[in-house]
Amino acid sequence: MILIAEEEACVQGFLVARSIDAEWEIENLGVASNLRRHGTATALTREFLRVARAAGGTSVLLEVRESNTAAREFYLKLGFVQDGRRKAYYRNPNEDAINYRLRFS
Repeated sequence: MILIAEEEACVQGFLVARSIDAEWEIENLGVASNLRRHGTATALTREFLRVARAAGGTSVLLEVRESNTAAREFYLKLGFVQDGRRKAYYRNPNEDAINYRLRFS
């Protein structure tokens, strides 16, 4: 699934996710740097969660670089909980990934 936020044919942000059975994974979420902290990522993520739940999804997974505190705080604010760690998952620089999960009630 790909969701795109655009205005006047200009892409403002996107979210890419996939599902395996009832479990979804957010692969990538990006917002134009000049539009960050204006609600675009929140709107994209909430719409994705609505669609995933309506499709029978039971949970959503994702991982974030350990040093990406803005993204980590963003996902916690949306109800995701830390669900593990992948040692040295990222390269250049080497860094752990923090896994998050949101279970639908």
